[in-house]
Amino acid sequence: MTGDMEAQAGPVQVRGTVLTVRRVDAYYAMTLVAPAIAARFRPGQFITLAVGGPDTSMLLSRAFSIHDVRPDHGGTVEFVFAVHGRGTRWLAERRARDVLDVTGPLGRPFPLPRDPASCLLIGGGYGSAPLFALADKLRERGCQIDFLLGAASGDRVFGALTARRTGRTATITTEDGSLGSRGLCTDLLDQVIHEARTDVIYACGPMPMLRQITVLAGRYDIPVQAAVEEAMACGVGVCMTCVLPVIGSDGITRMTRSCVDGPVFRGEQVRWDDVGTIPFDAFGAPGWEPRARRAAGTASGNGADGTDRRHGHAG
Repeated sequence: MTGDMEAQAGPVQVRGTVLTVRRVDAYYAMTLVAPAIAARFRPGQFITLAVGGPDTSMLLSRAFSIHDVRPDHGGTVEFVFAVHGRGTRWLAERRARDVLDVTGPLGRPFPLPRDPASCLLIGGGYGSAPLFALADKLRERGCQIDFLLGAASGDRVFGALTARRTGRTATITTEDGSLGSRGLCTDLLDQVIHEARTDVIYACGPMPMLRQITVLAGRYDIPVQAAVEEAMACGVGVCMTCVLPVIGSDGITRMTRSCVDGPVFRGEQVRWDDVGTIPFDAFGAPGWEPRARRAAGTASGNGADGTDRRHGHAG
């Protein structure tokens, strides 16, 4: 009982000691000793790290999906990243025994099926990193696991060997053909769905990839659990920089925070074509009003201002 309660506890901010930093093809994998985070982790969650040291001008933390945890082996937490700018370059230069300010685990994890199912795990680039801890949990529930991994080139496919070793099947695609089949992973999605008899899809990667997966899966009525890749500044729901339009169970679109309400969303509820915008019909947008009120206005022919829209004069 204690272990279950601890696993569901909230995030913590700790001083994590760097155990290793290693190159993995085009990426880096960093392992931290952070027992309190490891004990609370569920697949799909992420951490944020302060970068640059105590005197840095880089004030914003960086968010990274958790790749692996080892609660029973020192409480380690591993994440994977690519060097994109000053912050990640600084991280890549850390060495063993350096101490970092880390907060986690954050966000909504992947939901697990109640009954054994055929699960297809799709990753783009190092977006595949959080899928392997998920695969372990799914196997514990008797699920069959198939992988579909893709990237621009072979050195940017993360976890291909592990996928081949642990999955029932593992399909690899690269845009340049340097590993697996040439093309995008979505090019083979129909084929994999048929061959694997997929019941549910879990995906993490670039937003256009997640959009296409959701569209294709919708043709087969296969649910998609998508871990979105949105830029996050605070990671705890305060700054509102990671919002995206999501349709709620009540049919209303809300600008939803990826960091606390995600990063995992049901694919069909994300308005992928409107990401980066505030749709006119989103809750709180200028001119927004409840559907019931709009319907009443339409039925009577009156707008919210009392104007008779059918005759062009005030009632």
